[in-house]
Amino acid sequence: MKTIQITIDESLLGKIDTNCGQRNRSSFFRKAAMLLLKQLQTKKLEEQHRAGYVRDPIKKGEFDFWEDEQVWP
Repeated sequence: MKTIQITIDESLLGKIDTNCGQRNRSSFFRKAAMLLLKQLQTKKLEEQHRAGYVRDPIKKGEFDFWEDEQVWP
């Protein structure tokens, strides 16, 4: 692991200390960073998905054959 130095607002640090429970600050920040990176990756993939449909939109009738699969017997 690498030790870093960050600057943080005192009121935000107080909220973190109040809510981090059994974790220490380092653990809290590692978990927060991992969660944010996961959210950013999800957003990137969603944007790629959306761009794909903009480039190649669904054509009329393209997925009609699936409608029968959605009907309960």
